Parts: sequence; structure tokens; C-alpha cells
Amino acid sequence: MPPTSKTSWQRTLATLAVVLALALLAGLAIGQPWPALALAALALLAVHLLRLRRIMGMIDARMRLPPPPAGGGGAWAGMERLLHRARHEVGGRERRLVEMMRAYRAVAIALPDALVVVDRNTQRVIWCNAAADRLLGLDYPRDKGASLCERLQPLPLAHWLSAGRHAEPIIDAASPADPAIRISLRLIPYSDALWLLVARDVGKLMRLEKMRRDFVANVSHELRTPLTVIHGYLDMLEPDETSDWEPIISEMRRQSQRMTQLVEDLLTLSRLEAQDTIEEDGVAMSPMLATLRREAGALSQGRHDVTVEDTAGVDLRGSTRELHSAFSNLVANAIRYTPSGGRIAVRFAPAEDGGAVLSVEDSGYGIPEPHIARLTERFYRVSSSRTRETGGTGLGLAIVKHVLQLHQARLDIASEVGRGSIFSCHFGPGRIIDRLDDPHEEPHDQTHTGESA
Repeated sequence: MPPTSKTSWQRTLATLAVVLALALLAGLAIGQPWPALALAALALLAVHLLRLRRIMGMIDARMRLPPPPAGGGGAWAGMERLLHRARHEVGGRERRLVEMMRAYRAVAIALPDALVVVDRNTQRVIWCNAAADRLLGLDYPRDKGASLCERLQPLPLAHWLSAGRHAEPIIDAASPADPAIRISLRLIPYSDALWLLVARDVGKLMRLEKMRRDFVANVSHELRTPLTVIHGYLDMLEPDETSDWEPIISEMRRQSQRMTQLVEDLLTLSRLEAQDTIEEDGVAMSPMLATLRREAGALSQGRHDVTVEDTAGVDLRGSTRELHSAFSNLVANAIRYTPSGGRIAVRFAPAEDGGAVLSVEDSGYGIPEPHIARLTERFYRVSSSRTRETGGTGLGLAIVKHVLQLHQARLDIASEVGRGSIFSCHFGPGRIIDRLDDPHEEPHDQTHTGESA
């Protein structure tokens, strides 16, 4: 107990003892000690109750307690001093919190990105900053309590908001305030009751991305003609007539073919990036798997054991051309990065969510964990020397990622150094269709060993 509080208690107890002692002496003098003592105790109790009532009334009325004289009075004065000090400290904390809130609000208002606080249960606007007016057409306090879905039409937000913390960011959409402005939307659930909607102007980024795509596509297209000329002249050179130049010519042919493949991959990637949708049809998976098996056998040249399994029993809704490009890239990579005698397994199986998974598993070199997250970046290579040896362009997995994105699918990669890798293409239930009737359909379970290729 602090010294001041201890002194106050000692004074109060001393006062009680003196009053009761005087009452007892007065009672003895008149021959009624106990009634006198009882009356004195009741009087003391009444005084303390009145003092307590006064303090409780002031606290209930939120009145500012006057500072009692320092060091004076008894326990009640000490309690008033403690209450006054606590009220002063609470007031100081409140002022600091208000200042912090004002500072945070000023920062939020000054941000160029639109911030909208949304009630999770009702999906109504609670607060928004100034940028929300320019990007989303929302104004505070005019739109406080308004339905977010109704105010941001024609953006289809009802289904997106229902996904909550699992909602994928909307990368590119027209602003409801100005269709000429392109925005991205991200939903951040930061409490059990509140969401934060963040909208950003991505028009400049989209224009730069389009310039980049156009540049790559134009340069790749222009490279086709000189590469065709080089191929033509190299094919005219007969090794028998230029035996001394045969190693040089062979290397030139190999490098020109690699450059041609690089140009083709760049054109394919540019075309995929420029697409928002695809022409969908029914993708018959049995013929697709049979084609992958033949391509794997031709590329392996008997150096690997290749197996193809189909246990899904369904087909896919999408583009046969694009999906074949993605699947063949995965199979080609598995063969390139698996030593001779290794195993390649292509499986098309049902998924737990009602969708389907096409996976390509190999027993190759494996990929270190730090590299896995960056494998789908353009030209990213785990080992540059090994890529040059196998003839890869560094664009295959980027093409796979974009093809799957167009099909609302995803690519999962699992790998262990020295044990191999598994590349899995996950298709949701919306991409599944019943197996197409195909009189030329091949068996669902197919096995092809490298020795018989």
C-alpha cells in the first residue's frame, strides 16, 4: 500500500477510535455505555454513507472530481485523490488515442488508393476515404450505410463478397465512377465484423503491360523472317562438302532451332496474355492422353519409362489447343530434366472438390524449395547450364500458368531434390463435363514403357 493511502487509513481508524472512545466514556458517565456506543457507531456509519453517496453521484454524473488537498483528510479523501488521478490519466490516454485516430484517418484520407470499410454481415459501407469518390463513386458520409453491391454496380460483387477471406483479387475492371479508369480490387477481412475493400488505379500498369506485350509480339514476329533465311542457308550446306565446318554448322543449326522455338514460345505467351477468354469446347481427355503418350515416347527415344493413367472418367470444358500446349509442356519438361532410366507418370484423376487433376510426376533431379515459387516466371531457370543442355527456353511453365488461368485452374508444384517433382493442374467442378462419346476413344488406362518406344 502506498504511503499516502496508509496514512489516510491510519487517520480514519484513529478518528473512529477517538469518537467511539468518547461515546463510551459519555455512556459510562450517564450509566448507558452500550446505547451511547451504538448511537455513535450509527452516526459514523451515516457520515460515511453520505460521503460514499456524494462520490458515487459525482462519478455517475461524470462530474470532474475536485482535487482534494494533498496529504489531508482520511480514507475518503485518499480515495478522491486516487479517483482524480485515475480520471486525469484516463483523460490523457483518451486524448492521445484521439490524436492517433485523427493521424491514422488523415493518412487513410491522403492515400491514393480507395479504402472502404464494409460491415461483414450486411455488406454496407461504414466509412471510405477521399480516393473512393474518384475510383468507386463513393462519398462519406453520403454513402454511409449504403449497400456496397448496389453502389458499385455494374461490378459483379455479390458472389465475390460472399467468398470473404477466400476472395481472389480482381486484377482489372472498369471503375463504376468512370469506365475509362481501370481498377483492381482486393478484399481484406481484418476483424470478425469488418472488411476492408482496397481499390487501386491500374490503368498505367495495364498500358505499360500492353506496350510490353506488343513489343515482345512484334519483335518475335519480325525475327521469324531472318531465322527462316538462316535455316534455309544452313540447310543448303552439305556436311560432305564442308567436312571441316561440320561441327560449326551443326552447332549453328542447333542454336537457330533453339532461337526459333524461343520465338514461337514468345508469340504463344503474348497471345495468351492478350486473351481474356477462350473459345471453349469439349476437351476429350482419352485422345489427349494418348497424344501425350505418343509425344512422350518420341521425345524420350526409349530412355524413360512413361506411364499414362486415366481414372477420372470425365472430360474437360475448355480449349483443346491451349490445354494440349500446357500438358505437353509439362511432359516435355519432365523428360528433359529426368536422367535416362527414370520414370515419368501422367495421371488424370478425380479431385476431392468434385473437379479433376492432371499430374505429371517424374523421378528427375528435383527442385530446391526456394526456387519453386518462381518457376512460372518468364525465363526463370533453376540451373542455366542444365537448361542450355536440354534445350529449354525458360517459357514453358509461364505458358502453362497462363493457359490454366484462362481455364480458372491452378498449377501446384511439389518437388524434392534427388527424388523428382510433381506438377499438378487442378480443374474445378465447373470445368468438368461427362465423357464425350467418341468411337475412336482409346482405353482409359494406358502404359507405355520407354524400351518399346
